[in-house]
Amino acid sequence: MMIAFIDTVAIWFPGSLALFALICASGFFSGSETAIFYLSRDELRQFSRGKPSEQIVATLASDADRLLTAVLFWNLLINLSYFAVAGVIAKRLADAGMTAAAGFFSVGSLLAIILFGEVLPKSLSIVFRKRIAVSVSWPLAISVRLLDPVIPLLQNISKLVRRTFWPKIEKEPYLHSDDLERAVDASGASEEVIRHERQILHNILDLSEMLVEEAMRPRGTYFTFNAPLKLDDLRKITPNTDYIILRKSENDSDEIDRIISLSDLSSFTEKTLNQNSQKIIHVPWCANLSDVFSRFQTENCRFASVVDEYGETIGIVTFEDIIDTIVSPEPSRAKRILQREPVREVQPGVFHIEGITTLRYLCRKLQQDYEIADDGLLTVAGMFHEKLERIPEVGDLCDWQGFQLEVIEVRKLGHLIAELKEAEPVNENIVEE
Repeated sequence: MMIAFIDTVAIWFPGSLALFALICASGFFSGSETAIFYLSRDELRQFSRGKPSEQIVATLASDADRLLTAVLFWNLLINLSYFAVAGVIAKRLADAGMTAAAGFFSVGSLLAIILFGEVLPKSLSIVFRKRIAVSVSWPLAISVRLLDPVIPLLQNISKLVRRTFWPKIEKEPYLHSDDLERAVDASGASEEVIRHERQILHNILDLSEMLVEEAMRPRGTYFTFNAPLKLDDLRKITPNTDYIILRKSENDSDEIDRIISLSDLSSFTEKTLNQNSQKIIHVPWCANLSDVFSRFQTENCRFASVVDEYGETIGIVTFEDIIDTIVSPEPSRAKRILQREPVREVQPGVFHIEGITTLRYLCRKLQQDYEIADDGLLTVAGMFHEKLERIPEVGDLCDWQGFQLEVIEVRKLGHLIAELKEAEPVNENIVEE
């Protein structure tokens, strides 16, 4: 039978070459998918600041639905073509009177696509994921780009089918954040949870209530330049600068494009500065910190531009800012920006307070209960602006929750320092000019 099979080489050999090419193509897409999706967040973050091929990998991984849809489409097309060619070859062998050879060829082609088109490429991609991901970046990006016109249609069809057969019915949570708060407080009676750990749990729960505006670094606390950054620009920044913001260079746009974390750099050249710039996402000022934290995780990003209702940038917030809000015993954005304590007790019952101090942090320092104000006031300076309806001046007074605040210093850009002490019993939450 073997001799007869060899004699029919003209029947199966051309098709076998096509099958070999299709197996290679199937292995390429299967291995590429595994290599990229097995990359850790740290590896993807490193790729985003690396060579062009590494940046392509990070870009592909940032839109997982687009990448997965394209890979599955090409894999499906390749596998259908593979089995169609294998079926034609098997039929020709059967027509030539070699029924047994046709059966063996069908089984062998099935095992070949499973072993060499799926199992082996995926196994190698897990072990050598970084090397393989970089190697396949360019051809994979081209194959994904070719499908861009039809990917939205494919995704919509997938969503329609999923909603039809698997409707997403969300269960109501057994516990709300208030219930968790009470449970955390109740745990204080035991020795299982120490004081610092209990505070961290409270900070985590506060993320769902804190607006991103409370944790952001306002405009004026960082330096902004047009891209690309030049070494001469570094002479304009102060020594304690952590981040440099890059604007889009065209048409004198104020839109933030990229950000550079100076703490991540070991050398300062124009090449390293601009190569290590990282992408930035945009979030509204009214977003919760928990939602921003989730976006950082899903989009593999560390920085966000905070925009107001008019679309103008009013500040930035970083992944490290949110982590500090969680793990710090007394989280304060003013402390992070000023690198000093923003609420200082100068004598018993008298405090000097920086204007950018949030009312939440001030209440914590004064051991007062904090409730989110209906008027949206978040900071001491914001409270003065709202009450006075003008720029605060030295000597302005403001009563707040049984305390009296007096502006004792006004610096450039509207920064101020206020003195806080207990209000006189006769005062009734008024503002004196």
